[in-house]
Amino acid sequence: MTTTPAHQNAHQKTEQDRRPPAPPVVSSARGRWTVLAVCCLSMFLVGLDTTIVNVGLPSIGRGLGVGTRALEWVVDAYTLVLAGLLISSGALADRFGRRRVFRCGLALFGVASLGCALAPSVGVLVAARALQGVGASMLSPVALAIVVNAMPDPKERARAIGIWASVFGLSMAVGPVTGGLLLTGLDWRALFWVNVPVVAAALLLSAVFVPESRAPRARRLDLPGQALLALLLTLVVGVLIEGPRIGRTSPTALAGYAGAVAVAAVFVRVESRRPEPLMDPRLFARPVFSGAVVGAVAVFVALNTALLLNTLYLQHTRDWSPAAAGAATLPLALGATVCAPWAGRMVGRRGPRTPLLLAGAFLTAGGLCLVRLTPHTSVYLLLAAYGLVGVGFGFANAPITDTAVDGLPAARAGVAGAITSTARQLGAALGIALAGGLVAGSGPAGLAHAARPGWAVVAACGVLLLAVAHFSPRKEAAPAPGAAPAPGPARARDAG
Repeated sequence: MTTTPAHQNAHQKTEQDRRPPAPPVVSSARGRWTVLAVCCLSMFLVGLDTTIVNVGLPSIGRGLGVGTRALEWVVDAYTLVLAGLLISSGALADRFGRRRVFRCGLALFGVASLGCALAPSVGVLVAARALQGVGASMLSPVALAIVVNAMPDPKERARAIGIWASVFGLSMAVGPVTGGLLLTGLDWRALFWVNVPVVAAALLLSAVFVPESRAPRARRLDLPGQALLALLLTLVVGVLIEGPRIGRTSPTALAGYAGAVAVAAVFVRVESRRPEPLMDPRLFARPVFSGAVVGAVAVFVALNTALLLNTLYLQHTRDWSPAAAGAATLPLALGATVCAPWAGRMVGRRGPRTPLLLAGAFLTAGGLCLVRLTPHTSVYLLLAAYGLVGVGFGFANAPITDTAVDGLPAARAGVAGAITSTARQLGAALGIALAGGLVAGSGPAGLAHAARPGWAVVAACGVLLLAVAHFSPRKEAAPAPGAAPAPGPARARDAG
């Protein structure tokens, strides 16, 4: 059968229609940095809501008549759902459009914030916080993918990633300060009302400035892997939170431990056999990538353990107001603010190893300052410890994010960001669960002593980060004049 030119043209048009659209190019530098600013605004919101609630937990407890264990779920309902859905949200964005999913996440986050502000009971509040986590999961990896695609130049992209990581880290560091200010003259519901105008502004700006983009080849959704990951995270954090109530060696707790191990084994087995897994276990065979993930967990365990212990100790043991307890974390926020962009520049010049070593050293020192905490510990020592933790946190985020994103091709930037963000939120949930479990049931007089192991955990996370720095890549030597530049890590792996 003879094929006419008309048939050939029609066939070519059909094939072209099936191809994914080329990534949009933001031609001007101002346009690219505007896109980064919009994405950073949304990420500031996600990070802020991870920690802003901490300083208000005693007020929420009094307002709703609940104790420490229920308050842990108020925080971890958000972080658990966020951690469990991040990777699937990145895959959805690659398939259906990053701006579309990004704006859906913003809208859902805003509606859930209203639900939190109006919650009549702790059950409704926990459910609304979980819904917030669903919306936030559509923002974190998608925002990073949008930034990566808007910045085609490697040097410009590295600076943008550093800024993105700095803003996210800063948002978590200033959360307690912001929460303390909002609670001055207002009740705990103000912690959620503040999200509404920010969401409205982000929705407007994203409609005007953020271009639509998709991955060249979208991945399939891995529903079995998604269900197993969510179950695994819930089991691990649930046993940690409920352990003091049910008994850490009770049959129920032992069954929970065994269930978590079994689900983890099934998850690895299922994911290793799927053609497009939710989280490819083979990625973790690479020391650089797995080190970045472990480092992300450790940093956020340390941060959230420190923040929760600070809130409970200062407000319960020392009878400080929420505003004063939030203000006490100013050294932490200042350390993160100053050192986060500095770390981004260091990554560009020297590679991630030096800032990771600094992060580990400062976190270790901050934790060690308070391993002998008493009800009368000097305020100056408290502020110094919080400052050291903030400096360590600030130095950590940019090298961890840069290493993780560099571990996957640019087309899968959503997946790279999602895995790192999953590790961060898992660390946040574990930190809250560990700290809450240590002090649950402790009265004001005994809380300082009960918190000592938590500060030891902060120091141990710093030591772990020092070990992670050993596996981080060194800065590559500059090529000889006239020599072709070596491919970047992601391109080299693609070629292999």
